[in-house]
Amino acid sequence: MKKGRYGKYIHKVLTLFDFVILNIVFLIVMCINPGIPALHLRLVWLLLNVAYLPVARWLGKVHKERSIQMDKVLRCALQAVAGHALTFITLLYIMGVEDIPWTVLLEFYGISAVVFMFWWSGAHFFIKRYRRRGGNYTKVIIIGCGPSGIRLYNEMQSDAGFGYRCIGFFDIYCPPDFPWKHLYKGNLSEIEQFVVDTDADEIFYTLSGENGEAVQLTLGLCEAHMLKFHYVPQISPYLTRNFRLGAMGAMPLLEIRNNPLERPMNSALKRGFDIVFSGIFLVFSPLIFIPVAIAIKMSSPGPVFFKQKRTGYKGNEFMCWKFRTMRVNTTADSVQASKNDPRKTKVGDFLRRSSIDELPQFINVLMGDMSVVGPRPHMLKHTEDYRRLIDKYMVRHLIKPGITGWAQVKGYRGQTEELWQMERRVEHDIWYIEHWSFLLDIKIIARTIINALGKEENAF
Repeated sequence: MKKGRYGKYIHKVLTLFDFVILNIVFLIVMCINPGIPALHLRLVWLLLNVAYLPVARWLGKVHKERSIQMDKVLRCALQAVAGHALTFITLLYIMGVEDIPWTVLLEFYGISAVVFMFWWSGAHFFIKRYRRRGGNYTKVIIIGCGPSGIRLYNEMQSDAGFGYRCIGFFDIYCPPDFPWKHLYKGNLSEIEQFVVDTDADEIFYTLSGENGEAVQLTLGLCEAHMLKFHYVPQISPYLTRNFRLGAMGAMPLLEIRNNPLERPMNSALKRGFDIVFSGIFLVFSPLIFIPVAIAIKMSSPGPVFFKQKRTGYKGNEFMCWKFRTMRVNTTADSVQASKNDPRKTKVGDFLRRSSIDELPQFINVLMGDMSVVGPRPHMLKHTEDYRRLIDKYMVRHLIKPGITGWAQVKGYRGQTEELWQMERRVEHDIWYIEHWSFLLDIKIIARTIINALGKEENAF
């Protein structure tokens, strides 16, 4: 199957389309908002395209990235629009163009953000689909037949949409149990001829960096034949999470726990969204709270709200609010609710199945004890039990707990009858912490609403 002569130009074509789309949106907005003098309009159009130049270089790198996920695609689209807006508005100010109404700029960038998100999502979807059918692939060589090389090959094979095709392994020694003997092409001294014969594109080096002779040989080969070189650190298979690159002077370091919410800007964005979202909800909450309160009072004697101490941010306790769904009992703080729990009232059963019982937690969000999205807070007894039974259980408390979370929308909610269920929940919570983005929060909220409108099997 042919690689295709023009596959390397795909990222340039996408960047060109970005430029065309930006101009089309500008033309549409100017037609909707007539009245800007022609002379200024030409200057504004020129500055619009000048502002695109610094953004274009970054866009080309993003389009070139093969293993990009859809969440990152959407985030990069918004970052591109924001970067252009900052550059463009700065140029307008420098050139003294002051008669462009802010409403026009907001309209232009609002439409641009929506169009770019749809355009990038669609473009990357079709490119990945094209690669899965065998087009636009990159021929790669893996140096090293050890565990790191095997893991790398498995990742490449896991999704053909990445567009990587391994054409050979090379190593000083190939172990007898190497699973892909047909791909082993020989010793390091034989790489150069193989590169010439196959027209390879990239080399992934997975051997130890302490072997200076092998590293220099491979680097020299890549420079001589203009191949892209990737160094793959030999990391234990037990360390499967994402890393963040740091440094101690000139010595590079890999930080094992990547928590995007440690960055002040991300933390401020999430907290700002929590305040706005919970504040808007609580303004209109009487429309839901009043009829629910009446129904709870009529179903059984006791308070409307159920308040329980739960484990929150960094292991601190806080008082979590819920609508009461059970008859008043003495085991509420120690026994988890089950599917046919006799303590539940009929009204309470409906509130649980529809997740309405969780809505008072928006009070906790506004007070700062919780977030809209995050790991679900557990009762204190469960925290004490599971921290002894599950490794990394307490890691889920590195961020604020949430009303909904990644584990819940992936099906891990409700009663945990077996230990593996809680282990899967913890794994999803840690994945969310390490991969947090604002768009991921929006995605989780949307999926939570869709699940609530449907029938969730584990909601009881």
